[in-house]
Amino acid sequence: MARSRGGRRFRFRFRFHRRNLCAAAAYAAVLLIALSSFFTLISLSKKDGFEDRRERVSSEEEHPSEPIPDRELWDAPFSFGLHTCVKPTAKYKAMLGARESDRYITVRSNGGLNQMRTGIADMVAVAHIVNATLVIPELDRRSFWKDTSTFSDIFDETHFIEALKGDIRVARELPKELESIPRARKHFSSWASMGYYEEMRRLWNEFQVIHVAKSDSRLANNDLPLDIQRLRCRAMYNALRFSPPIEILAKKLIERLRSREGRYIALHLRYEKDMLSFTGCTYGLTEAESKELTIMRENTSHWKVKKINSTEQRLGGNCPLTPKEVGIFLQALGYPPSTLIYIAAGEIYGGNARLSTLSSRFPNLVFKETLATKEELEGFTNHASQSAAIDYIISVESDVFVSSYSGNMARAVEGHRRFLGHRRTITPDRKGLVEVFDRLDDRLESGDLREDSLLSELVRQMHHNRQGAPRKRKGALPGLKGKARSRTEESFYENPYPECICGPKSHSKTM
Repeated sequence: MARSRGGRRFRFRFRFHRRNLCAAAAYAAVLLIALSSFFTLISLSKKDGFEDRRERVSSEEEHPSEPIPDRELWDAPFSFGLHTCVKPTAKYKAMLGARESDRYITVRSNGGLNQMRTGIADMVAVAHIVNATLVIPELDRRSFWKDTSTFSDIFDETHFIEALKGDIRVARELPKELESIPRARKHFSSWASMGYYEEMRRLWNEFQVIHVAKSDSRLANNDLPLDIQRLRCRAMYNALRFSPPIEILAKKLIERLRSREGRYIALHLRYEKDMLSFTGCTYGLTEAESKELTIMRENTSHWKVKKINSTEQRLGGNCPLTPKEVGIFLQALGYPPSTLIYIAAGEIYGGNARLSTLSSRFPNLVFKETLATKEELEGFTNHASQSAAIDYIISVESDVFVSSYSGNMARAVEGHRRFLGHRRTITPDRKGLVEVFDRLDDRLESGDLREDSLLSELVRQMHHNRQGAPRKRKGALPGLKGKARSRTEESFYENPYPECICGPKSHSKTM
């Protein structure tokens, strides 16, 4: 009996273990299959970073992509309750009563419109630091554009003087008795600190007038007193109002744009002869055009770089996007062909033939020349800075601003739009986009992309954080010193946050 019971227990245990072994074997087989599939997917994805995503994106013919919501294309990014704050502190106000004004600074502003604007705003701050009267600046007539406009042709001179009364004294001209006396002619250091200008006050021991030969980039972007930074904002965004004729025409053109579609993109299409020559970018141009730009660069003294590798410039993201590339870019972001686009630019190099590569995708293109009458534009003919001022106003007021190159105007418009509430401002990642565009080119080995949902996904992800949302100003690249370090800092006028843009807690104190 005992042996019989033991035999039954043995058979039971054997059957029990056999069932467990079978289950374990089945589980192991499933696990091996799963692991094999996983490593196969990993192996395939390593072959090409785009391929596995391409398999997940069905063709648009079979599964058309969902239209992108309007708010993602047109609305301003969430601003977290940030607002402008430019009023001076109590300490600043207390210092103003004892200031003198019998010392004068005269200025020759250099460059194009926005280079001059930022330079004049800097000179307002410098005049305050060294305790001097600022004489209305003389504008650059020797730049590439050879514009003969005076200060009052471009800016509202009376408003400029009145708006700065609480900060500095502004004189329309130097007093007659001081015109012939010796003056200190200074080339102030680039990106200079507060301490540098405090040291410059020693010049008043020998001179009553200081003449500044260049105005651009005379002040550091960072590490200046809060009141000086806010003074720069008051000068740039309040005092430097454009002249009434410019303001009136710009507002008329904005009304005409709004009456067409209600909203519009302002595109600063910097595909102009001077920019292509300056940067040495010849991608997509004919041999004759490339030669013409090279000669122009070599004949312009302050552009004179003998050899520029155009291919390296483009791959490094240092070239303006072509009209065709801009069209692909905007389409990939999700803007429909019917989008109204205002071209804020001068004459496009290559004319209508090259512009057609953009208009074929977005036929609703307009220029100020097509919005305004000849009579309305007559007073601005041959005055590049006045014409640029109209483009500037229309760009600042647009629903979306896009720049094909990060030049002086693009940076100034971006900063102004941030100041006014972080309006949607798209800054193309040119270096990243070149890689994408080359993958679209069937003539290249890497030409393995199509204009489909995958392209849109790639471009939109690439620009998710390049839409003008609030962020603090970027500092210098690591490892650099001196002027090289300052040169890589983000411009104060490109992003005046945090000094001139405050959070909700400080609302009642700083507005």
